[in-house]
Amino acid sequence: MKKVYIIFLSLLLLTATACKKYLDVVPSEYTTEDDVYFNIDLTEQALARLYNALPNDLGSDITAYTDESYHHWFDNGGAIDAYKFNLGSWSITDNPLGNWGGKYQDIRRANIFIDRIDLVPIPLDRKAYYEIWVPRYKAEARFLRAQYYFELFKRYGAVPLLTSPADIDPNDLGKTQYTRNSVDEIVGFITSECDEIAKILPVSQADAQIGRITKGAALALKTRVLLTAASPLFNGNPLYSSIRNSDGKQLFNATYDREKWKKAADAAKEVIDLGIYSLYNPFPNNPVQNYAAQFYNRDYTETILPRIITNNTDIEGNQLPNGPPFKGNGKFTPLQELIDAYEMNNGYPINQPGSQYAIAGTWSGQMWDGLKFQPVSNISNMYKNRDPRFYASIFFQYSLWRFDAMKRATKFAWWGNGNGQTDGWATSKSGTNPWGYNIRKWVSPDVDRNANTGTARRNFPIFRLAEIYLSYAEAMNEYLSAPDASVYQYLNLVRSRVSMPQLPVLPEDQTKDGMRRRIQNEYRVEFAFEGHRFWDVRRWLIAKTTQNGQFHVLNARPSTAELSATGLDINSEAAGVAVLYKPVTIQDRVFADKHYLMPIPQTEIDKNPELKQNYGW
Repeated sequence: MKKVYIIFLSLLLLTATACKKYLDVVPSEYTTEDDVYFNIDLTEQALARLYNALPNDLGSDITAYTDESYHHWFDNGGAIDAYKFNLGSWSITDNPLGNWGGKYQDIRRANIFIDRIDLVPIPLDRKAYYEIWVPRYKAEARFLRAQYYFELFKRYGAVPLLTSPADIDPNDLGKTQYTRNSVDEIVGFITSECDEIAKILPVSQADAQIGRITKGAALALKTRVLLTAASPLFNGNPLYSSIRNSDGKQLFNATYDREKWKKAADAAKEVIDLGIYSLYNPFPNNPVQNYAAQFYNRDYTETILPRIITNNTDIEGNQLPNGPPFKGNGKFTPLQELIDAYEMNNGYPINQPGSQYAIAGTWSGQMWDGLKFQPVSNISNMYKNRDPRFYASIFFQYSLWRFDAMKRATKFAWWGNGNGQTDGWATSKSGTNPWGYNIRKWVSPDVDRNANTGTARRNFPIFRLAEIYLSYAEAMNEYLSAPDASVYQYLNLVRSRVSMPQLPVLPEDQTKDGMRRRIQNEYRVEFAFEGHRFWDVRRWLIAKTTQNGQFHVLNARPSTAELSATGLDINSEAAGVAVLYKPVTIQDRVFADKHYLMPIPQTEIDKNPELKQNYGW
């Protein structure tokens, strides 16, 4: 049995790849479904293939599709796709994030597995073992199918609900003229599946089987689905009131239902009340490390469902500054809009009177470098006394990383003779980060690219407890006329992990609207670079504000005139630093109403005219 699981886990660790065949679940020498489902070992491999379709936003380009970052590898496919989204130039025939066909391929695989697993022959000497595991395998596959449907739901809203292997032709998805099911039907299907399989799945897994679906994962998916369904995008949004099937069936809710928030809150409370998860908290006296370490360790206290990742240093190679001695590639530049979202450590947003935020001047003191506190100097006051999650997530001018090994601070400013001496100046079209920041979150201090030593041991948390706490706080705030103690309690638990002041701090924190802004910002900083922001701003119906217009970085590409105007030697580091802290526009972005939901691919509508298109496309 240990051998069987090792095979399963090894397959689970494989990177998910696109496939050309719907039945691409086993080695090529096995070519039919009967081969797969006549051999329990091959059936387990088919389940591992389903696991490989779980989401993984570790280091994902999706951060650059949002107001979190800018992807500056100009000739890279990921950057090109991000530019399409940010400039509004994606379409019904060119949607880099659509994945309509891919998800229905995954759903068909899951349908086949669910349909056939009970009939797979079991050797007599293994019967007792599989009497326990076959029902679990089936429940796991049902979870995975529900997760696939959620991926479609958050992209398209109403989608066809196909739950039988016969529903999907492996050679022609348009052969059957199916119609879209309503949002309520999709949500009802996913949540009912979660409820049913939660009764079958174990509360926890043995250490050797971590990464498999648990009861908590099923309830966490239910929470996320219900919260999305309760959000403004799907709860009474007038944009979609006219979208109907040919028979007149309405696909989106045209009337706001406050009770949907209560259902989401109750689902979150189910997860909380399991009592088996706790916020990652190994360094309570060091709030920066207390947050940062979760993202380069294999945490199983807060993480409800991890996507298992093999040991590697890909993140360090992509995200560390490029200059010597860091030797990274600085793939993403965090935008100034995200930097400004981090509160002061007194709990005030930086634009609030009393925040003590300052732009001019510098400070000296102590800073955590990933391994220990080190003395720093000449740090801009922009970065003084901020939320500890800022220091755990962002590299900025003169921040430190493993100082004893690196021997110097990060340097993103550029000056006349600085090329090759800074961490930011782009020397080629697909060069390094030239804009003043790098992403620090996920980077492991165990890795030294300069010495070519160390590796990172981390997973991607598909669900973690902090999300459940914020989901409960958000849902209750929207359900109630004004926030009560339960809203503050769960929001403050997340803040307390990093020693941020408990809310309310400002008078408006005691109002529904004020608390909504606080909760949304808490999501923003707590889940920065985890793939949440793209979907959150859409479900909140705020993307026309947050993803539209000019976006900014620092002035790390100054002109000679700017350097000369400092009165300093233009070839000096001091001149480059003197002109750095000025926001400059890096991109004008476009977000229209139609962009809240993705268009059904035109190829699918051409094959099946019964599929009615989404608003605006």
